[in-house]
Amino acid sequence: QVQLVESGGGSVQAGGSLRLSCAVSGDAFSTYCAAGWFRQAPGKEREGVAVIDSDGSTRYADSVKGRITISQDNAKNTLYLQMNSLKPEDTAMYYCAAGSSLCLTMIARRYRYWGQGTQVTVSS
Repeated sequence: QVQLVESGGGSVQAGGSLRLSCAVSGDAFSTYCAAGWFRQAPGKEREGVAVIDSDGSTRYADSVKGRITISQDNAKNTLYLQMNSLKPEDTAMYYCAAGSSLCLTMIARRYRYWGQGTQVTVSS
């Protein structure tokens, strides 16, 4: 049974930073190719923010390139999202996802496991 638990969300002012963590129980990292972070703002569809493959390759949404970094600690079974220079448009519920057999995909339905989400609010 794979479970994902996010932490690290909160409220910050524009320009601030947050680091999200996702603790993964089970062997999702070693069994599947990709894991990543998605976000969903009210009234909008869930969108991919950043994904990482088992070999460490990464892919980012254009809107976050240069500001957000995804990383993975296999020893700790933990996925991270370091977010810098945050903007009000980054406000959303952020979800950790794992269990995609399609590498570097930002298609949400490709991910088998999801966390409960952590809220990020950026004020101007």
